[in-house]
Amino acid sequence: MAIRNIIQIGDETLRKKSFPVTDFGEKTRALIDDMKETLKKAEGAGLAAPQVGVLRRIFIVDVEDGYYECVNPVITEMKGKQVGEEACLSVRGRQGVVERPMKITVTAQDRFGKPFKVKVSGFTARAFCHEYDHLDGILYVDKAKSLEETRD
Repeated sequence: MAIRNIIQIGDETLRKKSFPVTDFGEKTRALIDDMKETLKKAEGAGLAAPQVGVLRRIFIVDVEDGYYECVNPVITEMKGKQVGEEACLSVRGRQGVVERPMKITVTAQDRFGKPFKVKVSGFTARAFCHEYDHLDGILYVDKAKSLEETRD
């Protein structure tokens, strides 16, 4: 496992749409392991493959509710709404207020290609939506109702 560099806003990779994962071999599993180590070191809640320069539809989320690995995720249902602050490992020094669904249902595959479905709510749903947006080249700053500078 290796710590990968988290690219920052301004890098065009963050604005590109990611490609579906079709090969669930060692390379994909190594990427996910690297992302997990990178996220742990960065002390974040989630990380998407584009943030480490890889245009594949993979994200991970590590929150109080648990650790999730989502390959080729699709949000199939959204309910309610929540408004709250977000920040991003690829947008250092800023945070913003973003509206997200309160509950979502996601279908995805695990690191071996096995399909699964998960229902999450609250902060976990916010983290899933934030990382999911990265897969389509969308950053939270694009959706923020307001932004403010922070000390990093």
